[in-house]
Amino acid sequence: SEAKPPKEESPKGISPVKAKKTPSPADAERRKLRPGSGGEKPPEEPPFTYQLKAVPLKFVKEMKDIVLKEAESVGSSAIFEVLISPSTAITSWMKDGSNIRESPKHKFIADGKDRKLHIIDVQLSDAGEYTCVLKLGNKEKTSTAKLIVEGNP
Repeated sequence: SEAKPPKEESPKGISPVKAKKTPSPADAERRKLRPGSGGEKPPEEPPFTYQLKAVPLKFVKEMKDIVLKEAESVGSSAIFEVLISPSTAITSWMKDGSNIRESPKHKFIADGKDRKLHIIDVQLSDAGEYTCVLKLGNKEKTSTAKLIVEGNP
């Protein structure tokens, strides 16, 4: 009964002593893993998880004005494009301060960080100021550009 006094040892948690007496494969594995995974990971983790939370909400590429000549543009389409970060942010589109709904006239294209507003069959009445609103949690950013339809002289 001397070989295994578990009652005294386990409360104190002296596993190395136990491992020396009876080096089971499990103990050997545990000791092998400890320096690599146990010892090195924790220092890396806090900065990493911190980075995830701190992704700045931003437009990697802002919207640009689109200038169309009425004669050429009527019936053609205009595409406003932004690149956003992170790709989990939600984009919505506005024209002159009012929300645009998706319709046969306005198509919203979201492909990862690439977001586009496709205005189909441009008319003079589509000219105005277009805004892309970027939302993530309680943060919000906007990018604004104009669609200019120039009338014929």
